[in-house]
Amino acid sequence: MSDSPARVLDALRRAGDASRSGQDVSGQLGVSRAQVWKHVEALRARGYRIAGAPGGGYRLLDAPDRLYPEEIQNGLATRWLGRIVHWLEETDSTNRVALDLARSGAAHGTAVVAEGQTAGRGRLGRSFHSPPFCNLYTSIVLRPTLSTAEAPTAILAAALAVADSVAGELGDGERVAIKWPNDVLVDGRKTSGILVELGAEATRVAFLVLGIGVNLNVDPASFPEEFRSRATSLAAATGRTIDRAAFTRSLYGTLERVLDAHARDGFDAIRPGFEARFRMRGQAVRVTDLGGAEIDGRVSGIDADGALLLETADGRRERVVAGDVTLAKDGDAA
Repeated sequence: MSDSPARVLDALRRAGDASRSGQDVSGQLGVSRAQVWKHVEALRARGYRIAGAPGGGYRLLDAPDRLYPEEIQNGLATRWLGRIVHWLEETDSTNRVALDLARSGAAHGTAVVAEGQTAGRGRLGRSFHSPPFCNLYTSIVLRPTLSTAEAPTAILAAALAVADSVAGELGDGERVAIKWPNDVLVDGRKTSGILVELGAEATRVAFLVLGIGVNLNVDPASFPEEFRSRATSLAAATGRTIDRAAFTRSLYGTLERVLDAHARDGFDAIRPGFEARFRMRGQAVRVTDLGGAEIDGRVSGIDADGALLLETADGRRERVVAGDVTLAKDGDAA
């Protein structure tokens, strides 16, 4: 949306329940009344309900359930995250778009949001179910000062931010847990997917692209059968429709706070919060590493660098930096 329709929208929002004449808006914005009418029509075409007609007053009645930049940024309290938002009705993958933007020099905090994805991606090459107009699919360009060895803890920071945002929406933090490294669970069922991809220069991170998908209003019955029993949505968990724009604002604000702390003090800064939502201690698991090797053990905790700690049956202590975790209690892979 061009700047002028956005400014007209802002003027109507500020008026609240009162009508504003076309002459009043045109005088404020420095455009003709005909241009105000044209911008109002453009807003209506995008789903905004606006009362009024040329020669009379205009009043904003309702905004569409769309994650337009104007909706996300209306009340957004961040300093740098989401101040630039690229909106797409549909794309193959928001991470693919954000990677292209990052390689082209996009600023720290630039966000991509899509209403639907045709090839959403999760960790370890998995697909992420991405039906349109019901969930949040967003990817964010980050330019942290990190070594490549430190980069894996960024996904733990993202998991904490998503978990805190989900807990805020539910109003009940006890129902929300993190399954290492990045699955956010509500009542034991997965509600989000998180993917971090990076560009590096020697041993330093040039950029990270953080992709987050959160099941907000999707009906769990519509999930693919292979994970229908293991996934949920916030609407299903709360029994009400989730305001997608409001949740996105909340997530961006929480994510900025967590990432700022991570940038200042590393994993140490977020470790207490992560551990508070980490409910895997004592659980028997099988970890398949990126090379296909399997390790069976019982979870003993999280190491200072975010690695998963396991105690094996023969008493060895194993550190897992990356891998696919299966919980022995249900046999379902992460």
